[in-house]
Amino acid sequence: MGEPLSDIIALLRPRTVFSKGISGAGRWAVRYASFGQPGFCAMIEGRCRLAVDGEAPVVLEEGDFVLLPATPAFTMSGMEPAAPTLLDPKQLLPADEEVRHGRREGPPDMRQFGGYFVFDTPDAALLVSLLPRMIHIRGVPRLADLVRMVGEEAARNEAGRELILTRLVEILLIEALRSVPGDAARPGLLRGLADPRIAAALRRMHGDAERSWTVDGLAREAGMSRSAFFERFARTVGV
Repeated sequence: MGEPLSDIIALLRPRTVFSKGISGAGRWAVRYASFGQPGFCAMIEGRCRLAVDGEAPVVLEEGDFVLLPATPAFTMSGMEPAAPTLLDPKQLLPADEEVRHGRREGPPDMRQFGGYFVFDTPDAALLVSLLPRMIHIRGVPRLADLVRMVGEEAARNEAGRELILTRLVEILLIEALRSVPGDAARPGLLRGLADPRIAAALRRMHGDAERSWTVDGLAREAGMSRSAFFERFARTVGV
């Protein structure tokens, strides 16, 4: 495999599902249940608060970008206190219809572009577990430009739309992950997922994490002898 960042994007196989403009004015707050799919937003103007379950609350400002690899429950609100309205993240509005929170009339206090996508791989949960639960990036204008391009392409119905969206999301993920300090993923695990026999054992381990796995048990999952599996696992994953 190549360098880890490119490898993890190739293994995840991201695909855009939904993206749109979002604005807010006055007092407002919305609460989303845990969604599980990766979500993102880029602040175009103004400020708002974001409180992701299990993470410290943050104030998002113009130019900020947020990536939630598995989108846990979260609350987003204006800068003034307000009781949150519960929203279903799976109820979608038309792509060309902006979401408006709070006061309907007049100019908005904040504007952002957000959406979510899916990972077309059976290893999505395992790979996502390698990433931070929340990635908040400030001062990288290129990310906001990429999100806007995703929105523009999603609103079009022309030949090649899906291919262009897929490539844009791949670039968006790479730009976001390369802005995170340190390694985005462990290279050994990526090599393991690229090996069909080792990948079968890794998926089984991840799917039943509370079980006390043995080399014999993992070897059976991989369809290999104990000695052959141990040698291949150690050489591939590096443990």
